[in-house]
Order: sequence, then structure tokens, then C-alpha cells
Amino acid sequence: MNTNEKTWNELASKEIKNSAPFDFLSWPGPQGLKFKPIYFDKSKSDIPGRPPFLRGPKATMYSGRPWTIRQYAGFSTAEDSNRFYKNILKGGGQGISVAFDLATHRGYDSDHPRVRGDVGKAGVAIDSVEDMKILFDQIDLGTVSVSMTMNGAVLPVLAGYIVAAKEQGVPLDKLSGTIQNDILKEFMVRNTYIYPPKESMRIVADILEFTSQKMPKFNSISISGYHMQEAGADIALELAYTLADGKEYIKTALSKGLALDDFAPRLSFFFGIGMNFYLEIAKLRAARVLWSEIVSSFGAKDPRSLALRTHCQTSGWSLTAQDPHNNIVRTTVEAMAAIFGGTQSLHTNSFDEALALPTEFSSKIARNTQLILQEETNITKVVDPWAGSYMMESMTDDLVAKARELIAEIDKVGGMTEAIAKGIPKRKIEQAAAERQTRIDRGEETIVGVNKYKSSEQEKIDVLNIDTDSVLKSQLQRLKNIRASRNQALVEDLLSQLTAAAQNPSVNLLELSIRAIEARATVGEISDALEKHWGRFQQVLSPVTGVYSKAYNNGMDWKEVSKKIQTFEQKAGRRPRILVAKMGQDGHDRGAKVISSAFSDAGFDVDLAPLFSTPEEVAQMAIDHDVHLIGISSQAAGHKALVPELIEHLKKNKVSDIGVIVGGVIPPEDYEFLFQKGAKLVFGPGTPVVDSINKVLDLLLGTK
Repeated sequence: MNTNEKTWNELASKEIKNSAPFDFLSWPGPQGLKFKPIYFDKSKSDIPGRPPFLRGPKATMYSGRPWTIRQYAGFSTAEDSNRFYKNILKGGGQGISVAFDLATHRGYDSDHPRVRGDVGKAGVAIDSVEDMKILFDQIDLGTVSVSMTMNGAVLPVLAGYIVAAKEQGVPLDKLSGTIQNDILKEFMVRNTYIYPPKESMRIVADILEFTSQKMPKFNSISISGYHMQEAGADIALELAYTLADGKEYIKTALSKGLALDDFAPRLSFFFGIGMNFYLEIAKLRAARVLWSEIVSSFGAKDPRSLALRTHCQTSGWSLTAQDPHNNIVRTTVEAMAAIFGGTQSLHTNSFDEALALPTEFSSKIARNTQLILQEETNITKVVDPWAGSYMMESMTDDLVAKARELIAEIDKVGGMTEAIAKGIPKRKIEQAAAERQTRIDRGEETIVGVNKYKSSEQEKIDVLNIDTDSVLKSQLQRLKNIRASRNQALVEDLLSQLTAAAQNPSVNLLELSIRAIEARATVGEISDALEKHWGRFQQVLSPVTGVYSKAYNNGMDWKEVSKKIQTFEQKAGRRPRILVAKMGQDGHDRGAKVISSAFSDAGFDVDLAPLFSTPEEVAQMAIDHDVHLIGISSQAAGHKALVPELIEHLKKNKVSDIGVIVGGVIPPEDYEFLFQKGAKLVFGPGTPVVDSINKVLDLLLGTK
């Protein structure tokens, strides 16, 4: 069934008018069975490809063209990533999704002292257009769609992509893909921001303006709920807050003088897909209905402006370190939910990502999962297969109603920017995360291999190890070369213009960043030029409390914890005190917040270190606060560099009575390394929080 959109609409209009059974769409099955791949209720107007797009943004959906298969990846260096991307495209991938390292996300060049443990970790290091050119070497940017997850340093990174394409000979109007450019969710959950919210929204507006005028095939923003779900938001919160962010971006673009129908068709979305199968399908259907309503309320005339288009990614948080091959099944189920919900593109996570960055072997399985679903199942031949199901239709309606309530709460305080300033969405997401963790710890929510059907032996998995020293050496040499060969006076002049433009809203910052990148200014230099006027934003962290104590309600486990706390107080003359910290540039703080909440409820005095702290800063804060323990939360693979450095700083200060414990995404083979470097305890993913509290108390009491 490859009927084109125009023909489909003509035939569908005729069929709807005559209440015919859509025979022209039928396809033959085995045993002479005839399949009619579209449901039509003549009492409703919810036709695929028509507002409010409940059934999908395209009339033919995957029968006309399947969803785009993307693999989100970045491997330390531009050379390694380029090789991986070319293998993806050769192996059936249809687009590239770039993961950048944390130094790049935070607008630092690789030679900055704050990012020594982050270069090449969790993504590719990009310092200049020379790195970007290597990243896309022999990849035709005029034909390959490129998605870039970048928010904080979005100006120099997008400028680098544009200049790399220009030097390939590809004009702006041929570029296709997406830049995330969704800074609001960074202040809620992911935390890879650089500048304060108001100034960050100026950048968003400038990018919307430039791309709407000069890059008609490029999506200028990907409004992301994925990171909200990863941070602990339930499905209703993710849905509502993502769309509320979208409303805020529309208001921002309109304030810039842009015409709604000029930019709205290029807005796109990005949702996470977890293991709640039916609700995830309903979420995508509800999102399209709500977005159509929202954009209509601003006066859109073009139907394309009303259609929500989305990329989806299977959940990273649902992946388990225990029995990791089970994750292949989890990812398949989540991929099917995204497809049944009507996503336009999809990334499937690799089974080993609860332990480390994916290997090429695991990435191939993840990619082939999508190819099998596209090529072997006939899923693509059916338009919205859940249409007409009472369960699915009522669930969709319920989600629409719940999300409307949550969006109304945001509107009441003046929109998402104001709500973020008041901390409303962040608190609700953190509350939801803590509540879910208690359900898992108590066995009320099953995770196979973690809290039920546990294996007696740990499965051995080969994980990807990054040689940070060699990556850093390569990046430093390239930075040295580019600075030696460029016109330094021109670069300095353009950077000065950027600093001045930060104070002048009439200057488009992306346009000026492109000129600076062409002159071989670096990502860090462009970020610094704006920081001179705007400064760097720093959030004040405070954990939610009361969730664990309420959930356990003096159960036996909690009574044991309370007894040990009392014993420690009697011995030490005060409550146990812990500093919970994330070091380096990793802003994923779900684990740190959950641990802080649980330990606080248990009776610990808990201090939270500021995000993006260095090992030296964490050591000094621990000394100043006179803590008994430092709890390091790690997700972005920096623990092997940062934890030993922290312990060395404690030794330099002649501190021997502060223990260091580590938890997070840590491969089992790294445990012994951390113990040898001086860590007292190591907790991998999936450790019940109450178990970790008991073990920490045993350590403090000397009963370990």
C-alpha cells in the first residue's frame, strides 16, 4: 500500500462521503484473508492526516513511508563517530543522531581545567568546525538527515554544522534534520544549561528566526519530554510539561516578530517511551490532539502548523544492569509502543547502556530491532491499529483531560518560564521519581531480574571503555593547530561583536556565531564571549522529603534503619552527615536527588553539592561541612577519573575520616578499581535504596 498522500486524500474523501469500507487500502494476507488497514468511524472526524491528528500527522502513515530509523551515538572522537555513522547508514540506518560529550554540552573546550574527566565521555568531543568536518566526512549533508542533541552550546554547535555543510558545498536550504534547542527542559531536569533562563530563551528565538528564514527543511527545535521521563516524570507530567514548553516557545517566537505559520510547521517533539505499553501509545495520540488545540489557540491558518511531529527514544532508565540481555526485550516492547503511537522517527537503546556507552555489537542489535519491525512484521501496513479500541480511546481521552489540567496550572502562573523560576515542574518531577523508586524498592512495581526473578550469577558483558587520555591528547593537539593557523585578530573581533550582541536583541546571535566559526573560533570561545555579559547559571538544589518515610511507614526495614541511626547518634554524639555530589559536567541528577531524599528521611543530615563541581571543590565542601561520608553519583562514565582525584584531594588535606562511596551507572568490572583507589562502597544500578542505607550505616558503625 504505497498510495501517495494526494491520491489517498482524494480517495479517502470519496470513501468517507459514501461511508465505503476503504477497499482500495486492503492488502491480501495468508489463507485468502483480506486486511483493511484503517479504522473509520463515520460518527467522528478523526481521520489520519487531518486536524486534530489523533490518528497520525500523515494520512498514509508508515504505508507511505516508514518511520526514520536513527541511532543516537557519539564515540569520543570525531573520527570514531564518523566511522560508526557510516556503518549505521550502510547497515540500514536512515538518519544520524549525534551525542556530544559533556564538555561540549556545557560550552567548554577540551583544554578547560573543569572538564578534564569529561572529554570524550558520553559522546563526541567537538571543539571547532574542524572536528565537525571530520564528524561528517564523506557523509552527504545534503541528503542525510542529522539530529543533534544540543541545548546549552547550541549556537556554536549548530553554526559548526552549518559551516561544515557549506564547506562540503551544501547550501542552507538543502539541510535537513533537527537541533534540540530546548533549553526549558534543561532547567527542569537535564541541567546542561549555560546561561540564565531569560538569556537562553533569546538564543532559542534567534535560532527560530534564522532557520525559519534560511533553512526550510530543518527543524529548529525538538521540544523534549524524553529527559523529563528519564528524570522520573510520570506520563501525564511528561506530556503536559512538554506541550507547555512548546507553548512558551511559540510565545517567544511571536515576540520576535515571526509569523506563526512560518515557523510552527518546523517545530518538532521528542518523547521518551517506557515500559507502560498502553499508556505510551495513548500519550502520543493525546499529544497530537493537545498540540493541535494549542497551536489553533494562537491563530494558525496552515493545517501543517497544527500537526505534532515527533521523534521517540526507548527508555534508558528502564534498562537494567542485572541480566542486561533482558533489555533487548524491553527495548523491543518500547519500540512497538512508539510505532503504534505514530512516531516519525525512532532511536532504540542498546542493551548494555545501563553499564556503559554502547558497543558496535549492541548498537547493531538495537538498529536491527527496528529493521525487523519495519521489514518483517507488516506493522507498517496499518494506519493507527489501536483506533476504535474502547480501552485505547478512553485512555487517550483521560490523558488529554489530565494534561489539560496540568497545562492550566502552568498557564495560571504565567507560563513555563515563570513556573520554572518558581520550581514547580522540577518539584513535581522529583516527587514522582522518589515515589516510583519506593514502589520498585518495595516490590510493588516489578522489574524482572532486579526485584523479582533475580539471577544468582552476574552476567558478564563486554562494555565499551574510552581511553580518555588519548582522546584528550588528540583534542588538545587539534585546538593547538587551529589556534596557530587562524587569523587571530579576526577571531577576537568577532568574539567582541558577540559579547556586544548579547546586549543588543536586534542582532541575530546564530548569524554572528556562523561568522565566528568560519573564522575558526572554538565552541568554548563563543560560549565565553556570551558568558562575559550573561554569566553562568547555577541552580540551588534541595531534595524532596517525606516520600520514603511515608512509603515505608515504620515497616521492618525502616525500623532497622532507625535503630542503626540511633546507635550511631549515641556513639558519635550527632546524626550521620553525608555530602551527596555529582562531579564533572554530568547534569543527570535523578539518582542524586532520590538518594538525598531517602537518606534525609532515614535520619541523615544531607548536604547537596552544587552541580558541575570539581573533585577539589567537593573535597573542600566535605571538610567545611564536617561530613562523615561523601556519596558520589555517577552516570556519564567519569567515575574512573573523578573519584580517584577526589580521594587524592582528601589525602592532600590530611583528611582520613571522611569515607567515599559511589553509586550509579558503573560497570561491575570497575568496582575493584574504585575499591583499590579508596572507595568504601560501590552501588550499581538497581540497588534498593533502603539496602544501600543499611550498608552505609553498617560502614559507619564498623559492622560492615
